[in-house]
Amino acid sequence: MSENLILKIAAVGILITILNQVLKHSGREEQAFLLSLAGLILVLTWIVPYILDLFLLIKELFEI
Repeated sequence: MSENLILKIAAVGILITILNQVLKHSGREEQAFLLSLAGLILVLTWIVPYILDLFLLIKELFEI
């Protein structure tokens, strides 16, 4: 996993947190929840290929 991906995930987390607090203080809890969910889905789409590679590597390791 590259440093670029880690920095992108951290940036999305910070941005989502700030926007989530702004939405909650303005009384829009539903939009805050949907924003958090969208951020989670975005980060998962970035991480899933690395998780797949990890499982393939583990499978290849134990087939020896």
